[in-house]
Amino acid sequence: MIRSPHRTSVARLPLAVAALCVLLTSQTAAAEQRYALVLSGASGGPKYAEQMAGWRTSIRSALVDRYGFPADRVQVMVDETVKDGEQGSAQNIRTALTALRSRLTAEDVLLVVLLGHGTFDGAAAKFNLVGPDLTAVEWSTLLNGLPGRLVVVNTTEASFPFLERLSSARRVVITATDSAAQKYATVFPEYFAKALAETATDADKNGRTSVYEVFAAVSLAVKQHYEQRAQLATERALLDDNGDGVGREATATGPDGGLARLLYLDAELPAAASNPELAALLRRRRELESEAEALKAKKASMPQATWDAEYEKLMLELAKVSRDIKAKS
Repeated sequence: MIRSPHRTSVARLPLAVAALCVLLTSQTAAAEQRYALVLSGASGGPKYAEQMAGWRTSIRSALVDRYGFPADRVQVMVDETVKDGEQGSAQNIRTALTALRSRLTAEDVLLVVLLGHGTFDGAAAKFNLVGPDLTAVEWSTLLNGLPGRLVVVNTTEASFPFLERLSSARRVVITATDSAAQKYATVFPEYFAKALAETATDADKNGRTSVYEVFAAVSLAVKQHYEQRAQLATERALLDDNGDGVGREATATGPDGGLARLLYLDAELPAAASNPELAALLRRRRELESEAEALKAKKASMPQATWDAEYEKLMLELAKVSRDIKAKS
């Protein structure tokens, strides 16, 4: 019997669709992998060790319970006062990052949080560890070449040089201070832990929390902390995500913030792993959000009417895609 070419094509169609579904599902799953390294360095004394223990617990709980990080992908290192746990030493950090280098893919997200103390001697900035410290330059060497999208949050005093040294493409770097001269202990880690745990941090109410929303919430809380106590602020947090090593405060204008606004701590909808149509909609939403951030950066160089028209068009399509996502979720 002679089979018609058309019938053969139709017969093969389900196989092609199945293959496409497998491809889309694997791509979606790969995009959802998120890792975290929460690191306590040298405590500097029992009182600060107790504070760090609380912050570590709060941050880990938020990442796992609120944002859905797999528990086995949140690695916590402790200070020298804790005997039962992996300590924050230079060797343990090197080992952890070497292991992550072999696991991360280009679409994965790695969050690194530094809790403890930092120093700057006029030449080198350091994060104080259990044992020999690592300088900002050494951290840069350890982190360079890591696959994926990296978010580094240095919550310590004198942390600004880390922003200068760690700044890179596809990387968000947040420091508690905007100068190496700010050498007083920071309140940033306290409010960082709180911001991760609070639903109010999702400022745009889209059901997800971006890295930028956390940065903005912490920056506001730190500012209010000093104002309420009628104290001169000894820290001003900065964010850099465009690779220029300059950074900006949450309330300032500037080129930074585009990537941080598109990097979410919580995973996309689990249903997308088995629904190629929903996965495609989520990818389209990410594309539109990225286009919107790029357009914002061009606002000053475009005629206002042209910019308004393009932005309105993007927002209308984004609203439609978001509506479709909600309907299929």
